Amino acid sequence: MTNSDMLFQQIQDLTARIGVIGLGYVGLPLATTFAQNGYSVLGVDVDRNKLSRLARDESYIQDVPSSVVASLRAAEKFTATDDYAALRACEVVFICVPTPMTHQKAPDMTYIESAARGIAGQLRPGQLVILQSTTYPGTTEEFVLPILNATGLQVGKDFFLAFSPERIDPGHTNSKGYDVANTPKVVGGVTPACTRLAAALLGHFTAKVHVVSSPRAAEMCKLLENTFRSVNIALVNELALLCERMGIDIWEVVDAARTKPYGYMPFYPGAGVGGHCIPVDPYYLSWKAREYDFFTRFIEFAADTNQVMPYHVVDLMTQALNRARKRLADSRVLVLGVAFKPNIDDARNSPAERIIELLVQAGAVVEYSDPFVPQFHAGEDVFHREPIVLNSVPLTQEALAACDCAVIVSAHNAFDYAQIVANAPLIVDTANATRHIQEHREKIVRVGAPL
Repeated sequence: MTNSDMLFQQIQDLTARIGVIGLGYVGLPLATTFAQNGYSVLGVDVDRNKLSRLARDESYIQDVPSSVVASLRAAEKFTATDDYAALRACEVVFICVPTPMTHQKAPDMTYIESAARGIAGQLRPGQLVILQSTTYPGTTEEFVLPILNATGLQVGKDFFLAFSPERIDPGHTNSKGYDVANTPKVVGGVTPACTRLAAALLGHFTAKVHVVSSPRAAEMCKLLENTFRSVNIALVNELALLCERMGIDIWEVVDAARTKPYGYMPFYPGAGVGGHCIPVDPYYLSWKAREYDFFTRFIEFAADTNQVMPYHVVDLMTQALNRARKRLADSRVLVLGVAFKPNIDDARNSPAERIIELLVQAGAVVEYSDPFVPQFHAGEDVFHREPIVLNSVPLTQEALAACDCAVIVSAHNAFDYAQIVANAPLIVDTANATRHIQEHREKIVRVGAPL
C-alpha cells in the first residue's frame, strides 16, 4: 500500500491524527472542529499564555466556547503543547500562523518559515501538510516546499503538501451562521495526490470542497476575496468624502442603492479597515506582482484610500472642536470601540490604533472604552515610536461628560447610543451608530454626512 493510500484510509476511518500549528483566531476553531468530528488533535503554539489558559479549559477565542475546550480535553480529543517534536505522531499538520507585514509593506514570512522548519524536523513518510495562513501566490511551492524537500523526502510520494485558505469571520459564527464546519473550502495541492488527500480530509466536515489546479490558484483566491472587500470599501470611503463636501448623506445613498436586487452589494464607510486580512492582503499581492514587472495601481490606490480614513476622522474631530472654540491639543477624547469591527474582541490592525496615535501626537488626552478589549496597545511603529498602553474605562455618564469629544470607531451593540449622545458634549460617529437618535443631533458629526 502506498503512503497516499494509507493516509487516505486513515482520513476516512478518523484514525489520522491532526496537528495544528498556531492556536489563534484560525487555528483554535479549526482544531476544535476536527476534534468534534472524531479526530484526535494536537495544537502547537509558542505562546505560553494560550497554553496555560487551554490547560485550565479556558478559551481565548470568542467563537470557541470554553465548554467546548473542556469537553474535548476531557475526552482526550484535544491537547496543546509548545513542542514541535510532538508533530511526528501526526499524520496531518496544518499551518495557521500569522502573516504580518514589515514596516516597508513587504511580507513578513518569519512565522511561516519557523513553522515549516519545525515540521521539517519531524517530517516522515505518510504525512500531509496544509498551509492555511493567508499569503502571496507561490508561497507553498516556492517557500514551504524547498524547506520540506531538504529532508530528502519526495513530495507527492513520501509526504504531501497543499494550500487551503482560511475563511474565518471572527464574531460572525452565531450572527450569520457560518463557521469552520459549514463554510466551503478551496484547496490546491502540489501534486494530484496532495490535492486528493487534502480534499478528502476537509470534506469530512465542510459543506463543500472546491478543488483548484494548484496551490498558487488557491493562494490567489484568498487574496481576491479580501482585495474585493478592500477595493469596495475604498470606493464607498472615497464617495463618503465627496458626499461630505456635496452635502449628501452617504448612508442614505447606500441604503437606497441596496434596494436593487441584482448587480449591487452594500459596503459602508468608516474609520478605516482592520483585522488581519483586508489591511494586509493587497500589499502581499502588490509585492508579489512587482516580481513580474506588474504594478497593481488600482489595488494599491484602494489600500491607500482606506489608510487615509483615520486621518480624516481626526480632521473631523479637529474641525468640530474648533467650532466649539476648543483645540485638539489638551482636549479629552474618549474613543468608543477599538476592536476592528463591532461585537468582537479582535483589535488587530484596528483603525483605532492610528486614530489614537494621531490624537496623542496632537497633544490630546485619550481614553477608550470597549467591553470586549480590556487593554489596547498602540505606537511602537514608524508613526508613533513611543508605546501607548491604555486600559478600557467604564462607559459612564461621568466619563462621557468629562470628555470634550467622543469618537465612535467600532459600534458595539453593548453601547447605549442615546446615553452617549445625551451626555457627551460632542460626538464624531464613524459608523452611523447614532442614526436613530433624534435628540441633540447638533452635537453629532458623522463620517460621510453633511457637516
